[in-house]
Amino acid sequence: MATDPITLSSVDPTFLPPTIVGPVFEKSVEGSAVMSLARPVPLSMSAQTAVPVPLDVPQADWVSEGGRKPLGTGGNDIKYMSGKKIAVLIPVSMEVAKSNAAGLWSQLERDLPTAFARAFDMATIHGKNMKGGTGPFQDYLAATSKSVTLGTNAQAAGGIWGDFVDGMEEVIDDDWDYTGTVADNRLKPKLLKATSTTGEPLFVETRQPGAGTGAALQGELIGEPLAYSRSVSGKLRRQSTSVDTGLRAIGGDWSQAAYGVGMDISVKLSREATYIDEDGGVHSAFQENLVLLLAEAYYGFVLGDPDAFVKYVAAPAGS
Repeated sequence: MATDPITLSSVDPTFLPPTIVGPVFEKSVEGSAVMSLARPVPLSMSAQTAVPVPLDVPQADWVSEGGRKPLGTGGNDIKYMSGKKIAVLIPVSMEVAKSNAAGLWSQLERDLPTAFARAFDMATIHGKNMKGGTGPFQDYLAATSKSVTLGTNAQAAGGIWGDFVDGMEEVIDDDWDYTGTVADNRLKPKLLKATSTTGEPLFVETRQPGAGTGAALQGELIGEPLAYSRSVSGKLRRQSTSVDTGLRAIGGDWSQAAYGVGMDISVKLSREATYIDEDGGVHSAFQENLVLLLAEAYYGFVLGDPDAFVKYVAAPAGS
């Protein structure tokens, strides 16, 4: 049976169609390195949600019949997660919007997950927004005091493999688990080029394909899941205001990180509004024959203890 074509007049001005919302959220989770490894929890839109972040398992012990039962004192810290708004304004030619509205929604389905995933990773890794200002979340991964400089170990001592194992050791010796690593794309060729003293590749497992096109999860590193994100370094392609922080990876105990997503993406359409571009220029949608689409969504994030993680940083230039 033929379906009716999608037109601007048929789209609810408040929420994107459910057929688009579902894939957008799913792909934003796949595309985010942090969401690929952190654990999902429900996010309340109207109030703060108490999110239990396990610091240890409850303590069980042996008891005699009828004896006093031991109190589990593992110590679950309670973090409070609330939804933070993420938004993007997209100018679209009126001719394109009218003649190919279905294609426009398909493009949104492709582009919004990438935009949301990059902004989420930037905030949760660096505590920054996309312009370098303070991010929406109180906790962020790079706040850890643990750090390893890549290139510390000579090839005969394990090279970059030894560097990552040293970081794992710091985490484990501090009584955390090491359950995965998020890495910058700049690290990928260095891992693939790393060899033993006999020329054998060290990181074959990093070549495993991810869950799908655009997926952040791309294999394993030192035996644990590995996910890539351009937001790890802070330097994003075609983002003139971003800078390379030198951060190349963060690994640690991902049970200490939790995220939530709202289940609605709101969209507002306007043919008359004005907007300001990155250079400060003011544009009129009416005068320039544009349709402005403002997409907004909600995400939450909490972190139990930043020192459950370790940073891997690039060696200073010339060292």
